[in-house]
Amino acid sequence: MIGVIDHGAGNLVSITNALTTVGEDSTLVSSSQELADVDAIVLPGVGATGPAMARLQETGLDMALRSWSGPLLGICVGFQLLFDRSDEDHRPCLGVMQGNVSEIAGRPLPHTGWNDVDHTGDPLFSGIPSGETFYFVHSFAPVPRDDEIVIATTHHGDTFVAAARDRNRIGVQFHPERSGASGTRLLANFVSMVRTSRRVA
Repeated sequence: MIGVIDHGAGNLVSITNALTTVGEDSTLVSSSQELADVDAIVLPGVGATGPAMARLQETGLDMALRSWSGPLLGICVGFQLLFDRSDEDHRPCLGVMQGNVSEIAGRPLPHTGWNDVDHTGDPLFSGIPSGETFYFVHSFAPVPRDDEIVIATTHHGDTFVAAARDRNRIGVQFHPERSGASGTRLLANFVSMVRTSRRVA
């Protein structure tokens, strides 16, 4: 069971439908107590980090996410929330990945549309050629302190991070649930990681 965090600003229907398509059950999570029954977490997001972070703090999910050690996938704003702070709202985020979130260099903003994503061969992209296109809608992107966690990049005005991994914590700046067959494959790869984690546990 994958818990999809409901912080008031996520594509909840799209992501739960996409997880169903790849054969995984999911449940919406709006309180820390509900995490007791899930094997993994998806932290989606649209809009801005500030309101999403405020909602997580109101529900206690901020502390629960900081202490979570299982598989976690952040999507778009959910990816940005994993870092230390965001220039968008000039406030702290979850801080489970080191680095800040900054405005991307390209114009116009928001950056909206399909971009080629070059990846390093991380298992998240298994079966997906480097240079495959994914769908983006954003103006900000994480700038990790450690380049070694970067597993994919793309370009809009300048190169920026499209995906990163720090152990079980993974984030993508694009929307896999809106990225056609490549996005479906990526979510299937994440589900495969979750199932492997279950067997190890």
